[in-house]
Amino acid sequence: MAELKAMGEACGFELCRTFIASGNLLFASAVDEADVQQCISAQVDKYFGKTVPVHVRSAAEMAEATARNPFKEAPPNRVVALFVGEEPTQTMIDAATGRNGERLALGPRLIYIAYGDGMADSKLKLPAMRNGTARNMNSVAKIAELLAGME
Repeated sequence: MAELKAMGEACGFELCRTFIASGNLLFASAVDEADVQQCISAQVDKYFGKTVPVHVRSAAEMAEATARNPFKEAPPNRVVALFVGEEPTQTMIDAATGRNGERLALGPRLIYIAYGDGMADSKLKLPAMRNGTARNMNSVAKIAELLAGME
């Protein structure tokens, strides 16, 4: 995670820090989202030697992702926000295969997935997962809290 923090600093971001070892870089920047994504993507591509999807969300967007969770009755460690690059559509959800009780719902540039009994035995396949990144709602809420504290 030290490398990821260094990538953010190389892009000129402020207050860089990471959150858990799953590729979450938190930072402050006055640069617009497209430029942030371009800089981080270039750094990540150089480090790994291949293209890896990068998703950028503001503090407000992370707070909104937490607030709009349609599966609040489910344990937050069994609900994920699958962050995607574009506004998701019902067609993306309809493309899911291997469903066995999982519930899916559209969110702002994300798809919520409630795994019911957990992810371990899930056979869910969702094409949007290829270029997305998922975080459980505990992580989404904590990231939103940490980002709010940086403003």
